[in-house]
Amino acid sequence: MALIVQKFGGTSVGTVERIEQVAEKVKKFREAGDDIVVVVSAMSGETNRLIDLAKQIMPQPNPRELDVMVSTGEQVTIAMLAMALTKRGVPAVSFTGGQVRILTDSAFTKARIVSIDEHRIRAELKAGRVVVVAGFQGVDEQGNITTLGRGGSDTTGVALAAALKADECQIYTDVDGVYTTDPRVVPHARRLEKITFEEMLEMASLGSKVLQIRSVEFAGKYNVPLRVLHSFKEGPGTLITLDDEESMEQPIISGIAFNRDEAKLTIRGVPDTPGVAFKILGPISAANIEVDMIVQNVSHDNTTDFTFTVHRNDYQNALEILKQTAATIGAREATGDTKIAKVSIVGVGMRSHAGVASQMFEALAKESINIQMISTSEIKVSVVIEEKYLELAVRALHTAFELDAPARVSE
Repeated sequence: MALIVQKFGGTSVGTVERIEQVAEKVKKFREAGDDIVVVVSAMSGETNRLIDLAKQIMPQPNPRELDVMVSTGEQVTIAMLAMALTKRGVPAVSFTGGQVRILTDSAFTKARIVSIDEHRIRAELKAGRVVVVAGFQGVDEQGNITTLGRGGSDTTGVALAAALKADECQIYTDVDGVYTTDPRVVPHARRLEKITFEEMLEMASLGSKVLQIRSVEFAGKYNVPLRVLHSFKEGPGTLITLDDEESMEQPIISGIAFNRDEAKLTIRGVPDTPGVAFKILGPISAANIEVDMIVQNVSHDNTTDFTFTVHRNDYQNALEILKQTAATIGAREATGDTKIAKVSIVGVGMRSHAGVASQMFEALAKESINIQMISTSEIKVSVVIEEKYLELAVRALHTAFELDAPARVSE
């Protein structure tokens, strides 16, 4: 008998009919003899509806009160799912984050989990009940309701699985697993049977939207086997687990991630003196703007050109700051470009194979795609290119690294 934590997102519980379907799925696992803890999100669109309501009262709602308000979304779905299970003869009980004592810090709207008291859940499981827990929420030391920020239900699921030492944490979503790349860009992308936490973290941080980064970090830290599955289609999904010997025999590259939400900023003719990088990036950091890739070129005249990327939402703000910095430090000009994209190849196999980067560059060169910036780590290579070449680049790299699924023979 296994202990399984299952997490269903907003689209999976978006209607009464879908909640009934989820109950049917949970019932099958229960009938197989497994102990089940289910974590659910609010019905799709509900959290946004509640936030919009709050903003009609205050344009910048009080964070504590906002958490009290938006946490009600999950309270509805846990009760409905518990009812749907009970109706099917499956004993079930629903709990809010506070009732199972998911203790968080006091950072309202983006709290982090500190600890979980799993005793109440264990007692209910022992009594033969399915336990349905509200995702995305907890309580702080003072008993205030807190929420965990975007994608917080994934984090709740993984954290509960870690606390309960579950055999598996299953994340049910609208895709049937993790793919080598987005199938909407490359129709013959393959579903991966298995991927390491490390690779999944890179894929998530580089643009893959399947899983929330914090949940993958949590799973890796506590070694919780994660499986991504489709809510309403049968299939094995993708298992996310620790690196092992088998992975040494896997392909060098596991997947290709991409991100359109990038913008590039350049400051030219900067006096090349010690501390110049801090003078440029310090004010950007002070404005709470995250910098991603950085390239610095030194010219013969002892000046430097300094280029970096930021999220496109931060572009206008960052450009204004950079122009002020240019005037302050005597640089020639500050310019920007929003028509760029980042493409990354990811795979633990890179550690033991040379020439992966040059193979990537060759594939892009064959398509006459110019590389503007390069960034590498142990298991990834990222490049910045013109946005208009993004899909061509992803397809070319997918083929170059032999990730394409074999053509299906029609029956």
